[in-house]
Amino acid sequence: MADTNYRNNPTGSVIEATTFRDSVGTMDNTGKRKWVYPKKPSGKYTDYRSYVSVFLLAIFFITPFIKINGNPFLLINIIDRRFYIAGQPFYPQDFFILTMGAIASIVFIIVFTVAFGRIFCGWICPQTIFLEGVFRKIEYWIEGDRNKQIKLDKQEWDAEKIRKRLLKWSIYIAISLLVTHFMFMYVVGYQEVFKIMKAGPITYPTNFIVMILFTATFYLVFAWFREQACTLVCPYGRLQGVLIDKQTINVYYDFKRGENRSKWRKNEDRKALGKGDCIDCQQCVVVCPTGIDIRNGQQLECVNCTACIDACNEVMEKVGLPKGLIRYATEAEIEKGEKFKFTVRMKAYAAVLIALQVFLGFLLYNRGSMEAKFIKPEGSTFFYTGNRISNIYNYTLINKSNESMEVTFKIEEPNNGNITYSSGSKIVLEKNKISKGSVNISFPKSQVKLQKQNLIIGVYNKKGEKLTTFKTYFEGPFSMQF
Repeated sequence: MADTNYRNNPTGSVIEATTFRDSVGTMDNTGKRKWVYPKKPSGKYTDYRSYVSVFLLAIFFITPFIKINGNPFLLINIIDRRFYIAGQPFYPQDFFILTMGAIASIVFIIVFTVAFGRIFCGWICPQTIFLEGVFRKIEYWIEGDRNKQIKLDKQEWDAEKIRKRLLKWSIYIAISLLVTHFMFMYVVGYQEVFKIMKAGPITYPTNFIVMILFTATFYLVFAWFREQACTLVCPYGRLQGVLIDKQTINVYYDFKRGENRSKWRKNEDRKALGKGDCIDCQQCVVVCPTGIDIRNGQQLECVNCTACIDACNEVMEKVGLPKGLIRYATEAEIEKGEKFKFTVRMKAYAAVLIALQVFLGFLLYNRGSMEAKFIKPEGSTFFYTGNRISNIYNYTLINKSNESMEVTFKIEEPNNGNITYSSGSKIVLEKNKISKGSVNISFPKSQVKLQKQNLIIGVYNKKGEKLTTFKTYFEGPFSMQF
């Protein structure tokens, strides 16, 4: 665990490590959880994070109602295998494209982490957005700031405590229920969610039970589990340990400027006395939502939320010392004064990311608007119709475009083939729909020379443009083999 307690050196020039902890900061030596009561933060970065939270929450609650060409902007329905991203439909057949997109996203996170550390956790992560931007603000509103929360926790269950806790828990449950319903809108669409709500739990008992379970999960995470999700469950905190280096930008305490720590004394010359700028006010500690002391170095629990930066800057301003004792910086900058630079490793990761994005763009561009399959029914064989040999094929057509279209089939290879449709000579496909049917394909007896020979079927739109082709085989009698 990269957490070091420093002791003051009489020279004021060397910082010596005295202890290292081997457990997360929110547990004591017996393994019991230490509840974190963070002080309400304020300052420039806190305001910026609030703006980001409001913006992302607005996106979360608005997106389910956005449609492009009649399609949901974002829908991930694994059960029914319906996927829409930016209004474009994707199907199980496009799974390799979605996989490539997921890989590119992971590489993007790696590149971002190598350069900027765990900034995603403190600014964009849904866990942080909901906990700090919603649930924690409600807690401050009902129970007050840090000291009042500690006092309320310790007092007996009197009328005040019961009233405040019931109010807080009720609001938490209501918000968890709201979030659950919106999460399901991303799975089945808002129309289906409204339909289920209107019909009630008796009509949809399974959906009702699932929603209750998800609501309970959200409630437990944000009302009780909280920062433990970041320190014990999320793998990203562990991943950062192998990704960051001395050139990664993180929230750092400038120990060279801050040590040796000592309490503030008015009108004293701290530099002459060998004292650092850190006045040991503990404000960076009490404001931390994961309960760590940023002055002890880079730690697993730090989510780069910048609360300690705002708290320290406020204190520095009050005592007349320069801001930035805790700031965004690289370890190399703190130790050696080196400015941030784009390292070879960052360039390598960026090159991989660009290559993946180019390849993903190529796959999306060549995805086509139509996918067709012609499969012989299981156990079927050829049959004679006059002087021709016929095979039956079941077709499956997937219209990936955002408009309806009329299609026909044509034998590309070999020549002289005839197609008989099971229902009319033209097939109308609705947008984003799958159409199935069967066709009878026949060739003159004289042209069938092999028991199995290659067959290429083309699919054309009303304008005569080829949309796609499918390669299969045509079966003939064994006696006609060469």
